[in-house]
Amino acid sequence: MFPKAALLLGLAVVGIHVRTIQKEFVDISKDHDYFAVSVEFAVAWFNRAHEEEHAYKLLEVRRAQQKNWTMIYLMDLELGRTICKKYDQDIDNCPLQEGPEEKKVSCTFIVDSRPWFTQFTLLNSTCQQKWGEEFPAPTAAPFLLKNESLES
Repeated sequence: MFPKAALLLGLAVVGIHVRTIQKEFVDISKDHDYFAVSVEFAVAWFNRAHEEEHAYKLLEVRRAQQKNWTMIYLMDLELGRTICKKYDQDIDNCPLQEGPEEKKVSCTFIVDSRPWFTQFTLLNSTCQQKWGEEFPAPTAAPFLLKNESLES
């Protein structure tokens, strides 16, 4: 009886440890292929969902993490408002606004990525203007990019 109880207790401890590991986010390279695509999705989602007419572009990736054993990514991004409209072609090369129109936003996104299906779901997003004032982030909702252009 004692060996069976010890075995069950051992299996329970291992099970709890494995569950804890699966829930943790770990640092990854900012250049990881699937992470980079998820960052592009998050910025495109922000631009589509946000009410401003000007596009925001990625300035810096401050945190890059992946949930263990999943394709769920946690990212802290700094975005800057450009002079381009949100559906213009080449937003990455568009200059930032300067002076009183300048805006920088810090956002945290959690994205569930299924890149082999070209499917991304925004699980959570929070954004603040750079100087700390609360910036209204659109509510998170599933969003599917499937062979569609970001121009529409």
